[in-house]
Amino acid sequence: MTGPTPAAVRRERILLEAVRQGLLDPERSLLAGFVDLDGVDATVASLHRAFPGSVPVLHAFAAKANSLVPVLAALERGGMGCEVATAGELARALAAGFPPERIVFDSPAKTRGELERALDLGVAVNADNFQELARIDRLLAGRRPVSRIGVRVNSQVGGGAIASMSTATSTSKFGVPLSDPGIRRQLLQAFRDHPWLTWIHTHAGSQGCPLDLMARGVALAVEFAEEVDAALGERRIVGIDIGGGLPVNFADDAIDPTFDGYVARLRAHAPALFERGYRVVTEFGRSVLAKNGFMAAYVEYTKSAGGRPIAVTHAGVQVAARTVFAPEAWPLRIEAHHGNGLAKRGRLVRQDVAGPACFSGDLLARDRALPLLEPGDLVVVPDSGAYYFSTPFHYNSLPEPAVHGVRTDGAGGVEFTLLRPAQDPWELPDQDGLTVREPVGVPSREAC
Repeated sequence: MTGPTPAAVRRERILLEAVRQGLLDPERSLLAGFVDLDGVDATVASLHRAFPGSVPVLHAFAAKANSLVPVLAALERGGMGCEVATAGELARALAAGFPPERIVFDSPAKTRGELERALDLGVAVNADNFQELARIDRLLAGRRPVSRIGVRVNSQVGGGAIASMSTATSTSKFGVPLSDPGIRRQLLQAFRDHPWLTWIHTHAGSQGCPLDLMARGVALAVEFAEEVDAALGERRIVGIDIGGGLPVNFADDAIDPTFDGYVARLRAHAPALFERGYRVVTEFGRSVLAKNGFMAAYVEYTKSAGGRPIAVTHAGVQVAARTVFAPEAWPLRIEAHHGNGLAKRGRLVRQDVAGPACFSGDLLARDRALPLLEPGDLVVVPDSGAYYFSTPFHYNSLPEPAVHGVRTDGAGGVEFTLLRPAQDPWELPDQDGLTVREPVGVPSREAC
């Protein structure tokens, strides 16, 4: 039998210290997320190394994967840019310290006000459709833009294993469909009409999409860039934004696929991307953060139904909405730990791991073989640094958990930094329509 992986040993080390410091506590801190900032640094470094040094590349982190401002700030310090898809994400990117020229604004529904703000700041803009191009032209009113401006094309190369994550199908809502009748001619005319249009953007999808499909989508975008240059008789297209979407392995701790592997497929399918002097932008998100984060939650109760044990925990749909609503597409691993943080060993028992929400489908895992969980144990959910605890779902008014950044040293020390404080469930947030200064049900100081 093989022993625990280095990543599992590291999680256990962090967990032990988190319990010791009271960041996890069965009465006061029932659930928490952890971001391994050392791991983030290493992943960002591997991304930079994967692309040839001769090509000017901006790696723009997809903010939707983890929009916590301290996390974005750490990525900015690591030399990354930021890809945003809403005004809220743009505000967070600016607050994290990203200079506007290292921010890319993608959205299929940009308002006039959002576009005006982005263009005034000098944020790069990828237009999604012909109407948006016309709107940008009116906003520029003949001015030369400070922003670099591109248009998103849908290569229509097909979908992957998860339909909702596939954005290059024949009927995708994103971008201008390259293969639809008359569209290429219309696109070429748009480039003739708008001299400020100098970039091509494409993105085939993410989780569930094979690397070859993604690389073929990039190849078609590069081919169209060459078609634009040929039609205009000049070098108009200066850069290609190839999107992100590198899938993540949720089955174990192995990093597969890798950025190196994806670049190899790009070289095979789209060599001109690296050979024609294009500037390149990437928009990786999940592949940067997922494996550099985990969450841990206490088991509150255990029971049995129909002969199957059930552990009721404090992690459920509020921090794992995709897994709860689409478990076949988004399975997560579960690790069983004692309440002090030590990993549980022993006989495996098939059991359900349930969350706290008030509906029967709130399950992190069904019929999963684990050491038998007991009240007071901890369940650890690896690979959840992107989209999970950083993007909570407020079902049942469940509170947002605290998120801690983690760094370690060679001597065994573990240092935590609070990235987001836990919500107090007894204090109603401002967005609920009123501000409560005292916890509900607690006498005021005046009454004491």
